[in-house]
Amino acid sequence: MAMADVTIRGAGIFGLSIAWACVKQGAKVQIIDPNGPGAGSSGGLVGALAPHVPENWNPKKAFQLESLLMAEGFWAEVEATGGMSAGYGRTGRLQPLKDARALELARAREASAKELWGDHATWQVVPAETFGTWAPPSATGFVVHDTLSARMFPRQAAAALVAALAAHGVLVQPEGTHSGKILHATGYQGLVELSARLGKPVGNGVKGQSLLLEFDMRDKPQLFADSLHIIPHANGTTAIGSTSEREFDDPSSTDAQLDEIHARACAAVPALEGAKILELWAGVRPRAKSRAPMLGPVPGREGEFIANGGFKIGFGMAPKVADVMTELLLEGKDQIPLGFRVEDSL
Repeated sequence: MAMADVTIRGAGIFGLSIAWACVKQGAKVQIIDPNGPGAGSSGGLVGALAPHVPENWNPKKAFQLESLLMAEGFWAEVEATGGMSAGYGRTGRLQPLKDARALELARAREASAKELWGDHATWQVVPAETFGTWAPPSATGFVVHDTLSARMFPRQAAAALVAALAAHGVLVQPEGTHSGKILHATGYQGLVELSARLGKPVGNGVKGQSLLLEFDMRDKPQLFADSLHIIPHANGTTAIGSTSEREFDDPSSTDAQLDEIHARACAAVPALEGAKILELWAGVRPRAKSRAPMLGPVPGREGEFIANGGFKIGFGMAPKVADVMTELLLEGKDQIPLGFRVEDSL
């Protein structure tokens, strides 16, 4: 191809989303990933696009809110261009309230959500019986229902982006010669490599395991119960996850920890008992030291940039990350919020 304006190394959610935003601005883009698109944690099962609690507001929460509100239009355009579904749906979320203190705190957050989220979404305490058998057991008889949370199927979303980019003539290549600005979106291995080069830890990988059930509740809210995400997908499956493993030998192997995850999910939602297990999955998610996405210039390397560290919120952050990084790459405009810069992890 002709010399690229931007070379993107890594075809996970950050790399693909930024490539899409750059292409829409008319840039010539090439994407290089020897493992293919969605090969890492972006090829997973769960897909919980859930907000932080509406209190103690900070730049990270504000950034995430804007990104979650952008998501519907972002994914609709991707799907319309490439003809593939990302599985996106803003179906909301339920969380059980275990005691009087949790109930009191949740009710206080109703007011803060109204102030911080405005008319865009609600956070309400409602009787669990409102949602029938789908509501997880709650000792107080109440659950939080927020209407900001959305779901998607990660690997379908990655495939939808690949299809939309292909419609513009941009394909993911296993290798290529770098030209133009270079963006590193290489997942946890990239964080490990950057840590080694800088001589200090800036991030690492956290392994997660999840499973997929043949259980169709596609129009129901996602659940967050017993620290588990239970996500009804648009294709009639339900995903459950995940573990958080700091130490691991094999990044892609599954083990008995998934039996515990499955049992806890069935305890939270008894209707899941007996549903056929379709798939077990494991992968490693990139976690920056700051716990926010790591965005900006690579220290000591002119013309090179990084977008990494999405961890558990990468898909939810992707639309806004794509906008911010495209402005930086193509226009030199730095809109990266406090806490997201590479130096914030040093």
